[in-house]
Amino acid sequence: MSKVVYEGWMVRCGRRKIGRSFIHMRYFVLETSVLAYYKRKPQGNVVPLKTLVIDGNCRVEDRGLKTHHGHMVYVLCVYNKKESHHRIMMAAFNIQEALIWKGKIELVIDKQDASVGNGNKVSPSFETPVDTGQSTFPYDHENHPGDEETHPTLMRRTTIGNGLPDSLFDWTREPDTGILIQDNIDQILPSKRHWHLVSCQNGLRIFEELQQADYLPRSCSTAMKAVGVVEATCEAIFGLVMSMDGTRFEWDCSFQYGSLVEEVDGHTAILYHRLQFDWFPMFVWPRDLCYMRYWRRNDDGSYVVLFRSREHENCGPQPGFVRAHIESGGFKISPLKSRNGKPRTQVQHLMQIDLKGWLVGNFLSFRQHALLHTLNSVAGLRELFSQTDEVHVFPRIPAMANMASNNVANKEIKTPGAFPHPVQSLDQMHSASRHSVMMDEDSDEEDDYHIPELEPEEAESVRCEDETKQTDQIDLSGFSGNIRRDDDDKSRDCWTISDGNNFRIRGKTFFKDKSKILGGKHLMELVAVDWLKDTKRVDHVARRQGCAAQVASDKGLFSFVVNLQVPGSTHYSMVFYFVTKHLVNGSLTQRFADGDDEFQNSRLKLIPSVPKGSWIVRQSVGSTPCLLGKAVDCTYVRGPKYLEIDVDIGSSTVANGVLGLVFGVITTLVVDMAFLVQANTEDELPEQLLGAVRVSHIELSSAIVSGLQDTSHFAKSND
Repeated sequence: MSKVVYEGWMVRCGRRKIGRSFIHMRYFVLETSVLAYYKRKPQGNVVPLKTLVIDGNCRVEDRGLKTHHGHMVYVLCVYNKKESHHRIMMAAFNIQEALIWKGKIELVIDKQDASVGNGNKVSPSFETPVDTGQSTFPYDHENHPGDEETHPTLMRRTTIGNGLPDSLFDWTREPDTGILIQDNIDQILPSKRHWHLVSCQNGLRIFEELQQADYLPRSCSTAMKAVGVVEATCEAIFGLVMSMDGTRFEWDCSFQYGSLVEEVDGHTAILYHRLQFDWFPMFVWPRDLCYMRYWRRNDDGSYVVLFRSREHENCGPQPGFVRAHIESGGFKISPLKSRNGKPRTQVQHLMQIDLKGWLVGNFLSFRQHALLHTLNSVAGLRELFSQTDEVHVFPRIPAMANMASNNVANKEIKTPGAFPHPVQSLDQMHSASRHSVMMDEDSDEEDDYHIPELEPEEAESVRCEDETKQTDQIDLSGFSGNIRRDDDDKSRDCWTISDGNNFRIRGKTFFKDKSKILGGKHLMELVAVDWLKDTKRVDHVARRQGCAAQVASDKGLFSFVVNLQVPGSTHYSMVFYFVTKHLVNGSLTQRFADGDDEFQNSRLKLIPSVPKGSWIVRQSVGSTPCLLGKAVDCTYVRGPKYLEIDVDIGSSTVANGVLGLVFGVITTLVVDMAFLVQANTEDELPEQLLGAVRVSHIELSSAIVSGLQDTSHFAKSND
């Protein structure tokens, strides 16, 4: 039997034949001669969805970044150069993980090469596709990577792409000779850029280019760059630089809004960007940009991100904005030697911009303010990493609506002396894509139906009283968790019980008219919340000595334990303990607790909500009900007096994408979560909330080490 070299969850994404895009997590296993992936982590003799035999003819291509539903993934293509159709596409949200997989696969290929050199026979390459009802991977329709004539000098570790666009100037490389300016062969850039230090501020060195190119307009600023050191890996910084979602507000004070206009290839994209300068905003129109962005990873582990403005038919001038022009700009992110065990990276940020405008664009003070405001993002990166234990980065760019039609509106409002506001708000721009958060195809997408308004009393009248009364007169003494309960709305780092009427659930006539009702009273009482951390995933917390589930068992109560597992270099778990006197025989709750995995996966529902947080986070999380067992891997542990559900968020594309947005700003959020068992038949209606919780402004530093001890005598698994 082949030895497993590496395994883990990776992304499969693409577009079906009917045109609807999909994105899934699949479990990849790399053995000494085979790469395969499965729908779930394989246990026993499971047939993979697809396999590829690895031999000396195989290659790994870095396809760069691809954007799906606003989420950027790093795509790898593993193929056989002699049989171009034999390939597997895989992707990762995290570039570190993509590079690890690339290195592991190349190591297996090298060993196969050595094996052939020693005279050992290697089996021919083949694939074993399994029909899953999906179309092939979308990038399979690109040029065949294994075509030797197409790529005659292809190196295994070369980043594949169309190369640096002609219109972009790579300021990170000093050319030996002059470089022609596009569309004007008489204009030549200087062969070497000379810089001098003009100031040191916010821990940064600010440089200005000595020589001003005479072909640039007067309103175009001199090129300036900021240089600083950030205690983080190149990959983590690169992920933040490439994102244009809520995480950017944490470090870039010049950022107001950004979106994807067009994805040219895995390394090049056209972006729309709104700037925020706060320089006499009552009199100065805001600026926006439409520019090309190109990136690459160098052999020394550094990253280069280059900018230059360009026009695009789907990104015309916007009313109320002056379209600025980036002549040259970008980031260079270079690794340094670690110090005191901490990674160190040098970040250079260059910008040369023409702010346009007939008056203030020529003001030197305005140009300097705008440049320094932009360059200070390097200090923002440094402070973000220095003040945060971990920064979970899942790069995301919202997709943008076609803005070409705004050209007409822009012309109509140009009135002398007037300072118009944008006729299209950010909310309006996002209205077409507000539900763009990635959803598993089996998700409970019920928000498409109209939900009639009901008074709380009307909702309460349809509750099943034989179950709700189980929460009455429960002795709450002795229960405790490391996160305190505080019912004050202004409190931080705490939890409280969320009102059931904050949520809408299926009513008695749902299958006739799709009507929903207010959630009403909970079936169970939330008695404690734990916020745990460990070096590995925290499983089966009900066996933790002295936890609320054990206290409930000693009191003769039944516990419903939800363990939300957050992946990372440090693994976190937020654990909710709901209790009731006992389960009513024959009730949906009792059948769920005693059911098998298939039944439980098809019934456990989560309804999320973000009552307090940035607009981007609220739109990303939404309030759409989600069947947890369909979206993520859930492990059910049934004890004598409890049911624990371990929810592995790291196995879900939906949760992983949203998690990257939420985790970096978790201290600013108030999050509501309701748990219930979905009713699938009329006799199971109306639905009832098992319980609901509100967590407010949670601090990562509040998590405690799990300290799990072996108390297996307390637990009794379904198995």
